[in-house]
Amino acid sequence: MNVKGSVHKYGDNVDTDVIIPARYLNTSDHKELASHCMEDIDSEFTKKVKEGDIMVGGANFGCGSSREHAPIAIKKSGISCVIAKTFARIFFRNAINIGLAILECPEASEKIEAGDEVSVDFDTGVITNLTKNEIYQAEPFPEFIKEIIRADGLLNSIGKR
Repeated sequence: MNVKGSVHKYGDNVDTDVIIPARYLNTSDHKELASHCMEDIDSEFTKKVKEGDIMVGGANFGCGSSREHAPIAIKKSGISCVIAKTFARIFFRNAINIGLAILECPEASEKIEAGDEVSVDFDTGVITNLTKNEIYQAEPFPEFIKEIIRADGLLNSIGKR
């Protein structure tokens, strides 16, 4: 399983209220949530993001509330993978539950810059910065998480068994 895309980069402690502001939580329409993703810290995000792009964050990405709206908004905006130094644990679990690929890799988080072209191999955990010709190593996904991501979420994965 591989993805490749352009990077949208953010800093430390990006919380769920920044990812999807609370004023939009009155909808269950995933595309509507995606249309407001990151708008309070990056008003151009939804105009710039393309299908397959990659989001890179710093430490404690996804902190804040436990709602699944945040990873849903990221995934439905077109982001194929989020790489961060560390993730808030509930965001990590929610992302996997909805089939959003996420990798912790401090070196990648620090060295990758906005606009870099990056590819990710989920089988090996290798992150390649094609722009800088650098390679970073994340922990590869265990097989059960790869199954969840391939199935587009935990419920779909269970349904296929």
